[in-house]
Amino acid sequence: MMPTPNISAAAGRSFRRAVSELDPKQAEAILSPRFLGRRQSLIEDARKEREAAAAAAEAAECTDSLVFEEKDGKAIVNLLFSLKGNKPSTLSRTLKVFETFEAKIRHLETRHGSKSSVTSQDLEYFVRCEVHRSDLSTLVSSLRRVSEDVRSTREDKVHWFPTKISDLDKCHHLVTKFDPDLDLDHPGFSDQEYRKRRKMIADIAFSYKQGEPIPCVEYLPEEIETWREVYSTLKSLYPTHACKEHLEAFHLLETHCGYNENNIPQLQDVSTFLKEKTGFTLRPVAGLLSARDFLSSLAFRVFQCTQYIRHASSPMHSPEPDCCHELLGHVPILADRTFAQFSQDIGLASLGATDEEIEKLATHSLSDDPEIRPFDPDDAAIQPYQDQNYQSVYFVSESFSDAREKLRNYASRIKRPFAVRYDPYTDSIDVLDSPGRIRSSLEGLRDELQTLTNALRIVS
Repeated sequence: MMPTPNISAAAGRSFRRAVSELDPKQAEAILSPRFLGRRQSLIEDARKEREAAAAAAEAAECTDSLVFEEKDGKAIVNLLFSLKGNKPSTLSRTLKVFETFEAKIRHLETRHGSKSSVTSQDLEYFVRCEVHRSDLSTLVSSLRRVSEDVRSTREDKVHWFPTKISDLDKCHHLVTKFDPDLDLDHPGFSDQEYRKRRKMIADIAFSYKQGEPIPCVEYLPEEIETWREVYSTLKSLYPTHACKEHLEAFHLLETHCGYNENNIPQLQDVSTFLKEKTGFTLRPVAGLLSARDFLSSLAFRVFQCTQYIRHASSPMHSPEPDCCHELLGHVPILADRTFAQFSQDIGLASLGATDEEIEKLATHSLSDDPEIRPFDPDDAAIQPYQDQNYQSVYFVSESFSDAREKLRNYASRIKRPFAVRYDPYTDSIDVLDSPGRIRSSLEGLRDELQTLTNALRIVS
């Protein structure tokens, strides 16, 4: 008996690919001892090489659309196919293809064929498998030789998003165009002391882990002076420019969180206050976050907030968010329950959304001399936004409740292969992508409805 040659795994896969390009009878002949050492004519060999190359090229064009996930040279694909003649021997030959290419089958099930009648016994097969990316095109070609109607389920890939609150430690992608170390137009670009101070405060955010107490910042006298100018100016405008919900919350912040013109509030104190009012908390961030990461945080009722303050040379306008922008502009209204829910709804709508939808959800407008338009999420989503000056358009809603309902209607039209629900007991996101998960969520809602029904009966 001749010794078996030692063939490497890569060479073995190449050989299997070459054999798989042939029909079953040819492959059987090649693999038999009688074929060893034989070859066909040069013309015939060349013809078969051309046919094989053409088939491989055709398969390669469609394999990118088959790949659902790819990592470390391995591709995960979802395939549907039916058997020729629906014979058991055909199924055996089809599964042999997966074995030949060392494809790891993760899931296998049968379904009634899409072209079959109700009484037909014809079935189609669904396979999710993991295979070497370099073998994918020839695996598909081989399947098409022994089975019919080979196609992908064409599952849409979605962007990663956090499903538990600790995942927010991964949501830290900054938009660097406003970094004072890089942006020539930044007011603090030429101020080395300011840049050093910014880096020190930014390091707090970079090392922060979700759930930890937010470290305090001891603000310098010149920083408090900048805060004082912004604080006094905005507070004088609130009575004529701010809504009643903002005014009420701002008064509470002055009472409970040390808001005043001589003190920059600490994020931990403000976070504790918001948690008691609406369930929102703050998290320190080092700069301007990407829209996707910022919106993802809102889904967990977490507002990412800077701790540094704008450069003293430009107190009334900053090209990036700072603690004046966050604590005086955004934070007060987060103490209102309806607006808090509105903000979380935007965050939930962003999870897994496309880049285009993220851009629309992140668009907003503000101006001192604006064009007034009724709030319509479809219009607001495409309104251009720029940060060099005040915005030119206001979108006005009659109430936060009205804005929330309009937003929910808009969000329902964002195309995703699932829905999401926030679980406040575990600070996690339920991904509703199957009947079982939906039923599980309904069980929890049923318990809450029963409690409310009993309360209504008692009160009545």
